[in-house]
Amino acid sequence: MEKVAILDCGGQYTKVIDRKVRELGVYTDIFPLGVDIDKIRPYQAIIFSGGPSSVWAAGAPAYDPAIFDLDKPMLGICYGMHLINEHFGGVVKPEVKTEYGQLEIDVDTSCPLFDGLDSKEAVLMSHGDAVSVFAPGFTTVASTEGVCAGIYNPDKNIVAVQFHPEVEPTVNGQKMLENFLRKMCGLTEVYALEDRIQTSIDMIRKRVGDNKVLVLVSGGVDSAVTAALLLKALSPDKVYAIHIDHGLMRKNESDIICENLVDLGLIHLKRVNAMDAFFYDKIDCDGDGVEIGPLSETIDPEVKRKIIGSMFIKVTRDAALSFGIDRFEDTFLAQGTLRPDLIESGNPDVSGYAHKIKTHHNDVDIVRKARERGMIIETNWDWHKDEVRQVARMLGLDESIAARQPFPGPGLGVRLICCDGPEPERSESQKQAVSDYVQRIGEGRYSIEMGPVRSVGVQGDNRSYKTLSCLYGPQDLKQVCWPEVMKVAKGIPNEFSFINRVAYALDGPAEGTITCEGLHISPETADLLREIDAIVTGNLLNKKIAQCFAVLFPMSKSEGKKYSCAIRAVCTNDFMTARSAVPGEDFAIEALEKTVEEIKAAVGDSISHIFYDVTGKPPATVEWE
Repeated sequence: MEKVAILDCGGQYTKVIDRKVRELGVYTDIFPLGVDIDKIRPYQAIIFSGGPSSVWAAGAPAYDPAIFDLDKPMLGICYGMHLINEHFGGVVKPEVKTEYGQLEIDVDTSCPLFDGLDSKEAVLMSHGDAVSVFAPGFTTVASTEGVCAGIYNPDKNIVAVQFHPEVEPTVNGQKMLENFLRKMCGLTEVYALEDRIQTSIDMIRKRVGDNKVLVLVSGGVDSAVTAALLLKALSPDKVYAIHIDHGLMRKNESDIICENLVDLGLIHLKRVNAMDAFFYDKIDCDGDGVEIGPLSETIDPEVKRKIIGSMFIKVTRDAALSFGIDRFEDTFLAQGTLRPDLIESGNPDVSGYAHKIKTHHNDVDIVRKARERGMIIETNWDWHKDEVRQVARMLGLDESIAARQPFPGPGLGVRLICCDGPEPERSESQKQAVSDYVQRIGEGRYSIEMGPVRSVGVQGDNRSYKTLSCLYGPQDLKQVCWPEVMKVAKGIPNEFSFINRVAYALDGPAEGTITCEGLHISPETADLLREIDAIVTGNLLNKKIAQCFAVLFPMSKSEGKKYSCAIRAVCTNDFMTARSAVPGEDFAIEALEKTVEEIKAAVGDSISHIFYDVTGKPPATVEWE
């Protein structure tokens, strides 16, 4: 079989490379960068992924230099480009140019990687280091405003790029990968998704045998596919499904979910209403006797995720008793974990070098320990969201499930931005620098101020937890030049390292002083966000929008109103990268105006400002926490 080895340098997009190459019909395996080279000798080509490290820094991932003596076609991406350039005698330095988001580059179409493309290409950048001196024998084949974006050595058949061809914002990235595989490597065979579905079914039968399986079903496409695969592989009387309503679900969602799950053919299904436990109980997450929580008093986003993930297991254990399962530790637990969940959680089984961006509820410590004992069944572990949707349709699941909007396991818990008070203010010089920059690139049409909270982002394959910035401009939404707003928003995090998210004010001018009284998870704040979220999704969600939701955060400019809310709508297929949906292009301006009006009418006594998140991923994550 023709196959390509992907050497993982810790990049958030390593699995996306794997998926994109497999889409092109070529079998792939992922190995850590420090793999024994004898394991990759049978492979026809090698791809080096991106990563969070710097090749010049102490502790950079180690590798066997003999890899480069294997005489195989090679493609380096981001960190992979830096590694190749340095190995062959070039120089990589920090702060040559910092770039995040989609940019236009110049390419040399005589390089086989760019064969058949235009001389200018839109690509996704996410880096702080850059090539400053080319390695001997390599020439530049791509650049952005004078900075190297690609190198090529035709004698060694090695090409490397600073950008990420594997992700959607690189418009012709799939063609570039196809050029590498077909024109530089000469590969011709085909490997199909159906092969992996059967592999998943075979895995279930081999692992589970005649035993019982508990499956956690949120109602989303991921867990629904897991349940469907279990029912395909096992007798239905061996599959026990539990749906947990933790008090952080969307409006009426648990009712709808349980109706859909019955239609799947599950004969053992239990709904557990566990809001009080999730909100008010403490829990020993690590099994060391130290309890943390409760969630209603927790503000740190990572601790919130840890509490919720561990509480899921505790509640599941209690619910299992009602099924007559009294040996929970010896019962298989199935969940709809995706590869990106494990990558973003920094799971060492997926990558030895990936940094934790945010802990997913299905990869907390107690789950990892059960996984080590072989008791976790994850049917989707090798897939991304768009692949799971394909599998759902191939399995015959209803389109209402296959196309269901994603919803994080922690639910509204990571959309309630908690704090006890405002974050420390930025210095006057920093605030003035940002203001001057926005005035300059926006030609005086916009103003900006620093919000009182921080949010989670992903920059250069690292987790960031940085300041929210609030952008103000025209209030007549039909008069707003949204592409210009997006351009301004893209430039701000690239220029200022302490900002990773920009939100545009939809309903109020910049006047007034920001106050922040704090916010905690409670039935009241959950209900408030639930109502706003229902308005947002009801008006804005359409086939172009991959995910749409609302966020509640503690910011006010109006007396008696403690909170502001933000609308988040993104376009993406794989969720490893995303762009903010553009009003007037991806949904109607009238729908946005209606949303603002309905939020004011429904909860205007609590909400000071309504914002629209105009940041892509990177530098922000889709969720705020």
